[in-house]
Amino acid sequence: MTKKCFDAEKYLKIQKKKIGQRIKMFDKLYLEFGGKLIDDQHAARTLPGFSPDLKIRLLQEFKDDAEVILCINANAIEKSKIRADHMISYETEVLRLIGFLRSKGIYVSSVVITLFDGQKKAKDFANKLRDYKVKTYFHTFTKGYPTDVDTIVSDEGYGANPYIETTKPLVVVSAPGPCSGKLATSLSQLYHEYKRGVNAGYAKFETFPVWSLPLKHPVNVAYEAATADLNDKNMIDHFHLEKYGVTAVNYNRDLETFPVLKEILKRITKKTIYYSPTDMGVNVIGECITDDKAVQRAAKDEIIRRYYRALTDLKKGAASEDVPERIKLLMNELGISETERAVVSVAEEKRTKSGNLPSAAIQLGRKKFAAGRKTGYLSPISSTVLNALKIINRIPDEVDLIAPAVLEPILEIKNKTSNFRESYLKLGEVLMALSICSATNPLAKKTIESLDKFQDAQLHSTHMIPDDELVILSNLGVDATCGVEIDID
Repeated sequence: MTKKCFDAEKYLKIQKKKIGQRIKMFDKLYLEFGGKLIDDQHAARTLPGFSPDLKIRLLQEFKDDAEVILCINANAIEKSKIRADHMISYETEVLRLIGFLRSKGIYVSSVVITLFDGQKKAKDFANKLRDYKVKTYFHTFTKGYPTDVDTIVSDEGYGANPYIETTKPLVVVSAPGPCSGKLATSLSQLYHEYKRGVNAGYAKFETFPVWSLPLKHPVNVAYEAATADLNDKNMIDHFHLEKYGVTAVNYNRDLETFPVLKEILKRITKKTIYYSPTDMGVNVIGECITDDKAVQRAAKDEIIRRYYRALTDLKKGAASEDVPERIKLLMNELGISETERAVVSVAEEKRTKSGNLPSAAIQLGRKKFAAGRKTGYLSPISSTVLNALKIINRIPDEVDLIAPAVLEPILEIKNKTSNFRESYLKLGEVLMALSICSATNPLAKKTIESLDKFQDAQLHSTHMIPDDELVILSNLGVDATCGVEIDID
């Protein structure tokens, strides 16, 4: 398993204190939450020890005094934009967030559909939200943004948006993904609050880049790799350096917009509180790294993973050529190559030994690997996972966890009821077969019960992994990469 090199308990303690201090500066604080609110796998992979649910645990510390506003861009709804790690739409992610937050005792007060311009799908989604008993608001493009501050801070600008009713001293503004309108929503609220005589404030919670780490620290470079499609670039916060003489890292979009944002905040609040983008942030993540060497290794692995993902997206037509090129340049800057992902070499070795058949390998520990190839019944991912389950449970390799007599009729029925004939069963189908066998086969039952052992495992496939198998691997906690060759059955 990956060595833990981040102190989550320390983080919860000092992060709660930091946010609490910022809340005390105002009657009401609008805290823009960047990144993923739940299932933050990037942070978990880059900072081993940072669990994917850590932000939720943090919010639970404030649940009596906090509420959540979720923002979703109307254009993202119209274009059916998806959260790639779970292959679900932004609308589905918003509904998932509402349900999950409520289950943790965190109050979701409203959803804001931003950049609304009459889009039909946005209206349909607003109707669906009524079933969830969540207030829905429509915000349009802010007139005058980004240069005409006089218009922005007026009843024609932020004032044209409806005021979102809030009741708690901490209002967390989050979203299913980037470019969802969190900042505009927060500032619009500030404008309305001050018109009502409320001393409201704004702050930003961003996990990455880590302002207190060096510019070219692998953790910060991994953030650039993760946002290569947005063309984000880490930069020294020169505003912070000039004001305080302290070097801090931020990213280009925040630095570019800060002068306008500073003026907008001054116009709304009649005072200057922040002198740099770093001032606005409340994150203390850099103070909780316990093993910098191990964190650097994990971050480099994440960059390689992002590179493979970008190549796959390019092959699918979901990314432009410059995205993997940008990540490759970042890899070159750090002196790393894709071969440093150990599981890649094992997968390629399996492919060579199998006569160039599509193959895969999974790393279960520092030096423990399982490999598999496409067979008469199994996809390379299916055979690899079954072989890994044998290793985890110390089952001899020659033992069949699922008898061919069980697999053959499943494959036959699959091909009779499908428009596409395949000569193998995918991971979901194999796990279903294994669960059925577990009713009568103790070994199958034992392996099903050990699926949680895949958490943090690393996998690589020599060929592209179908989306449905990727989702299952992600749900099992497996970090998967793949080549861009397509298995032509």
